[in-house]
Amino acid sequence: MAAFFEGPPVGFVQLRTVCVALVLLSAPAYARDEAFSTSAEFALFEDFDSGAILFEKNADEPMPPASTAKHLTAEIVFRELKEGRLHLDDIFDVSEKAWRDGGAHAHGAAMFLAIHSHVRVEDLLRGLLIESGNDAAIALAEGIAGSEDNFAEIMNKRAAELGMTHSHFANSRGKFDPSQHVTARDMALLAAHVIRDYQEDYHYFGEKDFTWNKIHQLNRNPLLTMDIGADGLKAGDVADGGFAIVGSAVQDEQRLIVVMNGFKSATERSEEARKVFNYGFHSFDRRMLYGAGDGVGTAAVYGGESDEVPLVTERPVTLFVPRGETEKLVAKIVYTGPIAAPVEAGKDAARLKIWRGDMLVVDAPLKTGASVALGGLTRRAFDAGVELAGDAVRRALKRQ
Repeated sequence: MAAFFEGPPVGFVQLRTVCVALVLLSAPAYARDEAFSTSAEFALFEDFDSGAILFEKNADEPMPPASTAKHLTAEIVFRELKEGRLHLDDIFDVSEKAWRDGGAHAHGAAMFLAIHSHVRVEDLLRGLLIESGNDAAIALAEGIAGSEDNFAEIMNKRAAELGMTHSHFANSRGKFDPSQHVTARDMALLAAHVIRDYQEDYHYFGEKDFTWNKIHQLNRNPLLTMDIGADGLKAGDVADGGFAIVGSAVQDEQRLIVVMNGFKSATERSEEARKVFNYGFHSFDRRMLYGAGDGVGTAAVYGGESDEVPLVTERPVTLFVPRGETEKLVAKIVYTGPIAAPVEAGKDAARLKIWRGDMLVVDAPLKTGASVALGGLTRRAFDAGVELAGDAVRRALKRQ
């Protein structure tokens, strides 16, 4: 029996309904506006600081990334720079492949690198993010990993580390490949990570133009020419997937991240992008639910001196409610448990999830708010019996 107490119990997802002062969310006196819609096939936009989702449409469905795949290429370069394995003045060679498959005669966006030339990493970064150069993407991939195929393996490993669980990459530039796909939610996660963790490098996305090989090109991100406070990220298009945009803008100290894909034209993409940023900035009431470190609820503990541990917020939890909204809100604490003792304070333990209608609008991490020591033999024996009985019930239900 001792071995039974040493290992964790059979895990299962716990859902605990939690009161989050939903009384604050009663509808205002004025009538609700007509429901928002967009012609994008895939869309998600969120508040950067809180991670609160303002709108989503097919946000977890696979879509081709086109040139927005270069976000992850840039993230890997930024990480290499930050950790000191790469420097802006390092020189990479331009291979025949980078020149042939990524250059102008490949009929895609190009930095116009010369074959067998030697180029600084910083110049390649600008060619990647301002001009969306496929040749720059290949040169960076080969310089870091030896080949673009090897770099794709790094991309997939890094995507998994970042939590992009529904994405797969086949190349550094976003060239169409049947196996290459992302989701709007994964791309929003990546954009937020780049903005938050690489503040010293994010400016490359927003630079208006760049000249290389005596060819002057403007930034291909259409948001930068609008009066919406846009400051970066990228656009893309692919014949089999439509026009895409991953963008960010700031107004009145609020930053929004927008991901959209599946437009039929660049014009439609620009018009819809302006519309959704205006909607996001001007159509919501902001409600603070919890401050950083506030207690939200508890999680069950297995084999500890206490049978539960408090759960606290890692950062402030904010909800954005469309003005005039009357949809029902449902909030739950979700975790795999019960959690096996001993439990350390400050560890990731659960998530607070809030749905507005069918849309998940808050998905915030929760940490343990206290430590729980291992309980005595009697306590552990009792918890073991309870868990065995619960496991038997779950197995029986699965067989039905």
